[in-house]
Formats: sequence, C-alpha cells, structure tokens
Amino acid sequence: QVQVVESGGGLVQTGGSLRLSCVVSGSTFSNNAGAWYRQAPGKQRELVATVTSDGATHYPDSMKGRFSISRDNAKNTMYLQMSSLSPEDTAVYYCRFNLWSPTVSPWGKGTLVTVSS
Repeated sequence: QVQVVESGGGLVQTGGSLRLSCVVSGSTFSNNAGAWYRQAPGKQRELVATVTSDGATHYPDSMKGRFSISRDNAKNTMYLQMSSLSPEDTAVYYCRFNLWSPTVSPWGKGTLVTVSS
C-alpha cells in the first residue's frame, strides 16, 4: 500500500518561507504523480499543486506565484516550497501520491503551517 508522511510545517512570520516534504513508500515513485492539498480551519480541503511523473506541474489560479511543487525520484520525496506566506496560508498541508490510480495513497496526518501576523 502506498503511504505518505508529511513534514516541514511550523510557525512562520508573515512574508516568510517554508519547504514541506512528503516521503512516499510503497510506490513506483518515478512512474506516478503527486499533489499537495491544504485545509484551513473551518474550510474545505483544497488543491495546492500537482506534479506528474515527468515533472510537469499544475497550480490552481489562486495558488500560482507563491508555491512551487517539485520531486526527487532518487529520494522518493515530493516537496512544496512556499514563499511570501500570509496568515491566510495557515492550514494543515497534506500530500497524496499515485494520483489518478486505484492505488492512490490514503490521506496522511498532514503537517501544520501557522503564519503569524
């Protein structure tokens, strides 16, 4: 079974940056796509970014410019680089892998990002 473990969250001031990591196990990593999502308090979970097996990336319009998704096939790890953070970015960030596959990973525990004003 594909499993993911998110890390890298924490407390950061407005304007700061963070890099989140998603370590994937149980997947033929290089052949699969992944994504980052987030869920802010009292809001629905939303897509932040996706990366395909060949490295193509996609961001919803609301996420373009400050977020960058990447992957390291040698480390079975996916990343989310976040910059110019604001309190509105405060959320639990989740990753999923093996997107669009019957073996898609279950939701992990996520990693909490808190941006102070």
